[in-house]
Amino acid sequence: MTLAPYKGIGDSKVHVTKFESMMFLNSNSDPILCRSFPTFLDGAALLWFSNMPAGSITSFDEFAKMFINHFAASKIYVRDSDYLSTIKQGPHESLKDYMTRFTTAAIEIPDLNPEVQLHAIKSGLRPGKFQEAIAVAKPKTLKEFRDKAIGQIEIEELHETRRNEKPTSRREEERPYKSQNRDLKKPFKMDLKFDSYTRFNTRREDIIKEIFHNKLIKPPSRASTYQDQRYVDKTKHCAFHKKFGHTTDECVVVKDTLERLARQGLLDKYIGR
Repeated sequence: MTLAPYKGIGDSKVHVTKFESMMFLNSNSDPILCRSFPTFLDGAALLWFSNMPAGSITSFDEFAKMFINHFAASKIYVRDSDYLSTIKQGPHESLKDYMTRFTTAAIEIPDLNPEVQLHAIKSGLRPGKFQEAIAVAKPKTLKEFRDKAIGQIEIEELHETRRNEKPTSRREEERPYKSQNRDLKKPFKMDLKFDSYTRFNTRREDIIKEIFHNKLIKPPSRASTYQDQRYVDKTKHCAFHKKFGHTTDECVVVKDTLERLARQGLLDKYIGR
């Protein structure tokens, strides 16, 4: 005969009766009974025993009477196997959490029939693939059911890990792209090559157009793209690069090109009054 530890839930008198039946051969030895009984206590019951003052136990009969009286009220909280049928897996509850909750309740039910427990835990599964798999497999014991459940729990935990590794929202995914776009909206700047620049008596745009017309220099074969063209200012145009985004007078390349030609003496007519 085996005796489950008493945890403070259930009929304390029944627990004492079962203990005495198990210890029948030592029923006349108070020291053995008093030392053995606490080994069949757990949880709140073991805590109660641990808090008893030293020397307060004079005989097992007195010890048993104190025990029964202390946990007498626990008898009214005892649940039977019918209670298990009320435990259902929640819509978003993991299988692991459901089985933990179900098993905790089942432990508190004395003399629970394993077949009743198996039927209740299967009935409490929410509709889905695992419930369908159990209906097909038809596990005949709690061990067979738990073996199936362990595989499903591992799958659920794997999916949860993968979800946690993904970006939490699409907004966060787009954030780097938007930050890049904000940078693209900023005007492109180049460093000037000369410390000082010649003052011309003609607009740089007109000088560039005449230079191209006279073939003094060749137009750039292909204008470099300094920024995303979706964000350029279409009200500004560069005659040198032949594209929008900045004016000819603002263009650093134009300034450097004209300054180089001026220092070579090729733009004297645009210098002075």
